Amino acid sequence: MKSSAKLLLILPVFLLAFTRQSTLTITSSAFTANGTIPAKYSCNGVGVSPPLNITGIPQGTRSLAIIVHDPDAPHPGGVTHWVAWNLPLDGNIPEDFKGGSQGMNSNHQTGYKPICPNAGTHHYHFKVYALDAVLHLGSNTDKAALEKAMQEHILAQGDLVGLYSKTQ
Repeated sequence: MKSSAKLLLILPVFLLAFTRQSTLTITSSAFTANGTIPAKYSCNGVGVSPPLNITGIPQGTRSLAIIVHDPDAPHPGGVTHWVAWNLPLDGNIPEDFKGGSQGMNSNHQTGYKPICPNAGTHHYHFKVYALDAVLHLGSNTDKAALEKAMQEHILAQGDLVGLYSKTQ
């Protein structure tokens, strides 16, 4: 086999190794994946953020970020409940976490906005990102601004989905 033909066979594998993102695993001691989020973390309870644990954080990670979003909300683009970055690299986000850098939720307030669907069962996506950079952003940063700032810096990401219905 000619060396150019070998290169054509090896090149896609080589390039894929540099473009592939790892997957983070996000779990919570409060609810299972696609399980029901307890009322404690909603507007029907004390309204604090649930505990989260992130594993599979790749080598070279300099910071973690989270976006909690409800795409089922009857608002254009859904409702964002939490935007935070520069989270602990140990992957432990305790209940009622107020550390890291907190950005704007859909209520234009910093920090966690308790889940509170108006009707029906909603899917809450706890998306976590491992980044190769520490982000220097202001507290007025919203979901779109964080997503833009993370571009080209995402090493890995994961999504934990929890369900909640106000009638629980």
